[in-house]
Amino acid sequence: MTRDVRGLLVIGDVVTDVVALHAEPVATGTDTEADITLRPGGSGANTAAWAAHLGGDARLLARVGADTAAWHLNALSGVKTHVTVDPARPTAVVIAMVDDAGERSFLTNRGAARHLGPGDWTDALLDGVDCLHLSGYLMWTPEGLELARIAMRAAKDVTVSVDPASTRFLREFGTERFLAETRAADVIIPNRDEALALTGAAEPERAAELLGDIYGTAVVKLGPAGALLAQDGRIVARAGAVSAGPADRVVDSTGAGDAFAAGFLTARLAGSTRSECLEAGCRAGRRAVGLVGGRPPAVKNATELYPIDTN
Repeated sequence: MTRDVRGLLVIGDVVTDVVALHAEPVATGTDTEADITLRPGGSGANTAAWAAHLGGDARLLARVGADTAAWHLNALSGVKTHVTVDPARPTAVVIAMVDDAGERSFLTNRGAARHLGPGDWTDALLDGVDCLHLSGYLMWTPEGLELARIAMRAAKDVTVSVDPASTRFLREFGTERFLAETRAADVIIPNRDEALALTGAAEPERAAELLGDIYGTAVVKLGPAGALLAQDGRIVARAGAVSAGPADRVVDSTGAGDAFAAGFLTARLAGSTRSECLEAGCRAGRRAVGLVGGRPPAVKNATELYPIDTN
């Protein structure tokens, strides 16, 4: 494999997001007024799109349905796509119901994403890649789990990061099983609830320390409170609300964690310090909550959210 390009390969899902913004609680058995929009989404695709938006060399391995393939591929402009078009299944669809605080609930049909598996993999995907990032949603299916195993085994000289993605997934999959399956990863990027679920700790600081001891590097996302980073069992960096920059108005928290992962990993690949990487993740996440859907705006500003080494 060539090692001169600092590429990021994301393996994950491409999803059609139906986003419903509602100011009042959803009323059972009748209508609730909402602003409803259609957006390209998916945890893996969101991370790749944000990484490309931030000036990174972003690649994505995924599956979409033939029904909306052209739309989704066009929306991934700037990302090097390795996307299989499934002629028999629709693209995954998520209905995201977002309340006036920006918090969301999901109804999910995984569609073609459910069938991403070993047949989609080739070791050549790692050419020019310095970081392999796995969305935890990948492991919901036997095919996806086997793909994750194959990819991690192949990534011998590549940093591997993983985002657990969902506390419900962790409960159903099993936290001990998840830790065992992803032990080969070098970086884990959970949110606060996922970190606590994985470790049984009462506080995110202790959870970060425990996960840092397991993986080497643990980055715990704390939402508006920022983030913290542990290495080898010790907290080594923090980013708070102030250091993350002025907060955008919270419109929709969908994709904020994906944007954080992209900001953190892209800055890390660019050679930024640990604190700079955390702050880059926070800025990207805070930018994301001011937008509807999980993707960056169409206009790219590669130097806005983290320092890039141009030497």
